[in-house]
Amino acid sequence: MGMDTVTVTAPGRHRWLVLATLCSGLFMAMLDNLVVGTALPSIAARLHTGTSGLQWVVEAYSLVYAALLLTGGALGDRWGRRPAYLAGLGLFTAGSTVCACADGLQVLVGGRALQGLGAALLTPGSLAVLRQVFPDERERARAIGIWSGVSGSGLALGPALGGPLVDRFGWSSVFWINVPVGMAGLALAAWVLPRLPRAAGARFDLPGQVTGAAGLGALVYALVEGPVRGWSAPWVLGAAAAAVVALAAFLAVELRAPAPMLDVRVLTHRVTGTAAWAGFTAGFGFFGLGVFLALYLQSVLGLSPARAGWAMLPATMATGATAVVAGGLCARYGPRLPLAAGLGLIATALALLTRYGADAHYAQFAWLMPVMGAGLGLTFTPISVAVLEAVPAARAGTASAVVNMFREVGGVAGVAVMGAVLAARSSGTSVSRSPGSGTIRPEAAHAYVAGLHAAVLVGAGCVGLMAGAVLVLMRGSRGD
Repeated sequence: MGMDTVTVTAPGRHRWLVLATLCSGLFMAMLDNLVVGTALPSIAARLHTGTSGLQWVVEAYSLVYAALLLTGGALGDRWGRRPAYLAGLGLFTAGSTVCACADGLQVLVGGRALQGLGAALLTPGSLAVLRQVFPDERERARAIGIWSGVSGSGLALGPALGGPLVDRFGWSSVFWINVPVGMAGLALAAWVLPRLPRAAGARFDLPGQVTGAAGLGALVYALVEGPVRGWSAPWVLGAAAAAVVALAAFLAVELRAPAPMLDVRVLTHRVTGTAAWAGFTAGFGFFGLGVFLALYLQSVLGLSPARAGWAMLPATMATGATAVVAGGLCARYGPRLPLAAGLGLIATALALLTRYGADAHYAQFAWLMPVMGAGLGLTFTPISVAVLEAVPAARAGTASAVVNMFREVGGVAGVAVMGAVLAARSSGTSVSRSPGSGTIRPEAAHAYVAGLHAAVLVGAGCVGLMAGAVLVLMRGSRGD
C-alpha cells in the first residue's frame, strides 16, 4: 500500500486557494449533518409529522450519503475528481432548494436524499484533490488539518447557526442559506480546481456498485427503523438480513474484481483499518449524543432553539482550532498519539455529562462543550492523515470514501443504539411539552434524563475502548 508519484505541480498560492475552495463546499455539506436538528420541532408543527417522520428528515441524508460514498469515491477516481466534485456540489445545492420549498414531508425527505447524493460525490473528491495538490507529507498534514477543522466546525456549527435562523426566519431558512453559498462555490470551484489525472486503468465496477449501495442502504435502514418499529419487526429484520447478504456479496465481488471499488487492504491494513474504525467510533459517540443533547437542552432545560444552538458554539470553536493544531502534531509525531488523545477527550466528555440531570443549568456543564469539540478536532485530522499516507494517490478518492462511510455509518449506528438504550431506560417516555411550558413534565424529564445517561455511558465506553485500541494497533506508525 505504498504511495505513487502522481502529483499536480501548482504554485504555493494556488494550492492554498484550492484548499480554501474545497473547504467552502465541504463546510456546507458538513453543516447540514446537524443544522436540521434545531429545526425539527418547527418542522413537526408545520408539516404535521411525528417522531418517525422527523427521524427520516434527519436520516434520509445519512442513508443516501453512507450508501453511495464508496460509489462517489470510485466515480471520482474513474471520471476525474474535478467533475465529480462539481457534480456533487451542484446536486447538493439543488437538494437544498427542494428542501427549502418543501410543503410536505415526502418532498422534504426527497430533498434531503438529494443532498446526501451530492455530498457523497463531493466529500471523497475533496480529500483526494488535497492528496495530489499537496505532495509533501508535512505540508499535506497541515492542509488536512485545516480541511478537517472546517469539516468539524461545520458539524459543530450546525446547531449554533440553525437555532437563530429557525427563531427568526422559520425552519426553511436552514436550507435556503445553502443556495447562494452553493452557487458561489460552484463558480469558484470551476475557476480554481485543477484538472487532475484519472486513475490509470480504472473500470466501472458495476457488481461492486450495486451490492455495496444495496448493503449499506439496507444496513442504515435497519439501524434507523429498529428503534422506531422495534428490532423484531418484519421490515427491520428483512433489511438486516438483506444487508448481511448484500455486504457479503460485496466483499466476495471486491476480492475477485480486477479493479475493485473497495481495496480491502484499506480495512485489513493495521494503520488504515484502525483509523477507519476510529472514525466509526467517533461518529458513534458524537452523532449519537448530538441528536439527544439537542432534545435535552430544549425539552428538558427549556432553552429556545437559538439558545440551544449557541450552547454548542464552544464546541465549534474548539473543533476548528484543535483540528488545525492536529495537522501540525501529525506532521511532527504521526497520527497515532493525536488520534488516541482525541478519542480519549470525547469519551471523557461523554462520561462526565452523566453528572448533570433534569435540574441542571447549562452553565454547570458548559465547560464540557470545548472538551468535546477539542476531542472531535483531534480525531478528524489524524484519521485522514493516516489513510492518505498509506494509499496511492490514484486511489485516494476511494480510500477517503471508505473513511467517511465508516464515520457516517457510525453516526447512524450511534443514534440507533443510543436511542434504543434511552428508550429502554426511560420506558418510552415522550418528549411532548407541558401545556403553556417550554419543557416536558417533571416526571417525564427525570425518566428521559435517566435514559440519556445510560445511552451516553454506552457511547463513552465504546469511544474509550477505541482510544486504547489505537494506542496498541497503530504502534510503529510514523512518529513512534
